Amino acid sequence: MILGDELASIYTDEIFAHLFPKRERPVEAPWRLAVITVLQTIEHLRDRQAADAVRARIDWKYALSLPLDDEGFDFSICAYLSSTAHRCPRRVSGA
Repeated sequence: MILGDELASIYTDEIFAHLFPKRERPVEAPWRLAVITVLQTIEHLRDRQAADAVRARIDWKYALSLPLDDEGFDFSICAYLSSTAHRCPRRVSGA
């Protein structure tokens, strides 16, 4: 089983819809953002370093089910997610 298959059923777009402007969709799937946040925390990376890891590291691409040529995302999405995490439902944020 692929990690994304399992997490996609828990971290759905609908649960996170309130975190993004009404006309925009998340840059990444919510389950990927959750995995990125976990990897970032485990490795003690800053937002820019986590975005660089998504672009450059094969182990991160594998964990995120991304093709090797995936260009990643702008690091500001990590900061945005951090700044809005307090608005996540309890069952998602663990608060």
